[in-house]
Amino acid sequence: MLIEPLVYSYSIGKGIFPTFANPIPAQTMSNSTLAVRTVIFSMLGNVVLATIKFLAGIFGNSYALIADGIESVVDVFSSLLVLFGLKYSSRPADENHPYGHGKAEPLITFLVVVFLIISACTIAYQAFQHILIPHELPKPFTLTVLAAIIIWKEVSFQVVIRRSKKLNSGALKAEAWHHRSDAITSVAAFIGITVAIFGGEGFEVADDYAALFAVAFILYNCYKIFRPALGEVMDENIYEELTKQIRAVSLTVPGVEGTEKCFIRKAGMEYHVDLHALVPGELTVTEGHDISHKLKDKLCAEIPELGNVLIHIEPF
Repeated sequence: MLIEPLVYSYSIGKGIFPTFANPIPAQTMSNSTLAVRTVIFSMLGNVVLATIKFLAGIFGNSYALIADGIESVVDVFSSLLVLFGLKYSSRPADENHPYGHGKAEPLITFLVVVFLIISACTIAYQAFQHILIPHELPKPFTLTVLAAIIIWKEVSFQVVIRRSKKLNSGALKAEAWHHRSDAITSVAAFIGITVAIFGGEGFEVADDYAALFAVAFILYNCYKIFRPALGEVMDENIYEELTKQIRAVSLTVPGVEGTEKCFIRKAGMEYHVDLHALVPGELTVTEGHDISHKLKDKLCAEIPELGNVLIHIEPF
């Protein structure tokens, strides 16, 4: 008996018909915990740095440092959003969300971008105000403060960006770029203050122009953060390397002669896959069903970041 094209839908840790009472798989649970700890690390660091920047900016007559402090305060609130997004997106599938809650992560990323734009506009407005109104030269000690801040923020960027790549998390990537943008704004402030101090009277505005440069960099990073998150929401099929890996693993399953369509959607830290598998046309429905089970199990074992795997059997 020839089999007609059949469709089987699966989710990691679930059978043909998903049961929604199953706990989060151990791999997902571990990734979620690591992501949350990373955000808490960022948030606590930003609280301390915001305090230091505000105090140094006020007592050191540096608006660039105060602007930097404003960005750090915004980063604290955006970190809270990211933390909420990661917690919510890692929730298991339920009856109303059979593919899980991963789409919450890019939505939170959009909100983080909004926070960054607001902070950039605030910094720009205040910088223009200070350019028009004469003010005192910054104090030399602010350079020491900025040097320490730059080193810390770059180290934080490296830590968070590596974890974002490991966990395939767009929200963590946004969090990492917060650190990088903070480091760049601090570099700009360092240069501006240096010019103001060594230039003397008449060069006070160098500090404020440095803040404007920081604004331009923040807005540029807003786009870099926003674009991948938009692609995730729009289900862009742009994962060529993962597609090649899925096809290669599929061919190691006995009975699978090849693959046709392979669509991949990212949701949070998981990838959902729709795969067409070619099998001999003379197989029975039961045999095709068994092959699809083995294919799904093999893919989930070899590629842990996969979430739901839907396999469409095609007679070959």
